[in-house]
Amino acid sequence: MGWRRHVPAVVRPYTETAPVAAFFLGMSSGFPYAMIGATLTTRLAQDGIDKKAVTAFTLAFLVYNLKWLWAWVVDGVRIPLIGRLGKRVSWLLLAGVMVMAAVANLALVDPSASLIATAYAAILVGFAGATYDIVIDAYRIELLKPEQLGVGSGMTQYGWRIGSVAAGALALVLADRIGWQGAYLACAMFALPAMLTGLLLGEPARHRDPAERRAVGAVMQSITGPLTEFFRRKGAFLVLLFILLHKIGDTLANLTFRLLFDDLGFTNDEIAIYDIGIGFWAYLIGIFVGGILYARLGMKRSVLISLILMGVSNFSFAALASVGHSNWGMAGAIGFENFASGIGGVTVIAYFSALCDLRFTAAQYALISAAASIVGRVLTGTSAGALIERFGYVDFYLLTTALAVPGIALFWLMMRAGLIDASVGTAGTEAPAPQSPA
Repeated sequence: MGWRRHVPAVVRPYTETAPVAAFFLGMSSGFPYAMIGATLTTRLAQDGIDKKAVTAFTLAFLVYNLKWLWAWVVDGVRIPLIGRLGKRVSWLLLAGVMVMAAVANLALVDPSASLIATAYAAILVGFAGATYDIVIDAYRIELLKPEQLGVGSGMTQYGWRIGSVAAGALALVLADRIGWQGAYLACAMFALPAMLTGLLLGEPARHRDPAERRAVGAVMQSITGPLTEFFRRKGAFLVLLFILLHKIGDTLANLTFRLLFDDLGFTNDEIAIYDIGIGFWAYLIGIFVGGILYARLGMKRSVLISLILMGVSNFSFAALASVGHSNWGMAGAIGFENFASGIGGVTVIAYFSALCDLRFTAAQYALISAAASIVGRVLTGTSAGALIERFGYVDFYLLTTALAVPGIALFWLMMRAGLIDASVGTAGTEAPAPQSPA
């Protein structure tokens, strides 16, 4: 397009159709996470729910870690009636409606009346959100060309953060004015951007339409096929170990921030301004810096730098906990953490996207993204609250900093052994195939 000539060269790739689409896909992907993450944590804490029970609710995120079990359905099943729109597009529409219904259901439950009902509702949002993630990730990876994976990952993270932050901020602001029920109902609209993107752009150019699965044996093959292909690669087990380890400390810390803020006496408005406001802009800057690092240093060195920064960022919350209620301290900790996460959101997600084989995009990325946070989520849901009560916030966040070290060391060893390049799949190398006639 002629107007792109007037855009600075460093920004121009972000204005292409596929990366812009990745932005809107990311918006819808991020908001269900906020609904059962920090927003629900705040809601439960303000209802006087015990810390152990609050952190146990993070187990609802484990549904995301199991999404690879049904990802084959998205790859192989054509939805009746709306299936004529295309497999990916029809699944975007169905999963989007599922998310909206699940968030509305969570809005209608009362945590103080029934924690069990609230837990079921949160798990339902997790299931619907995980299904939406499966479709969105497959659509994004198949829409982007290999050379666009870095830019596309950045735009996805822009969208994810804007979607999650906007939904979280909207929920906090509305909760003080119309209550949590109305706040959650209003946030359901964030499912729409991905649905509209699919309708406007249609099926992605790199999508391969596998045969539909019906028999039990075919179903098992659709689950095991993506796994066997991945584990045939050189160093696959070390790559999987890195995926499992790299985010333990970061996940353990991130899902407890709102507990820290509540105990330090921050109000909803302060959280909205410092946690969401400053964090939002720091994250956007981090994404931009991550794109520059990825372009200038390449995938391997940029990922290593982002891992180090994300690990060190947890230390800033130990400092905040030791200082106490401080708006400047909160701004600094949140700013640094989001800046580091923005860089990692570009580099690490680009690497994970490149790991996929285009024959198994939905299933393999579901496995990779699920494995990336499962250990941290299990630890958070089963022990974070108890660790905080036993050791206090300062030592807890020092522990999360130390837990980042194994992932950093393993990635460095993989770089030296040449396993990073060897692990890349066809999604990181193969250009879109020519359109075959209908």
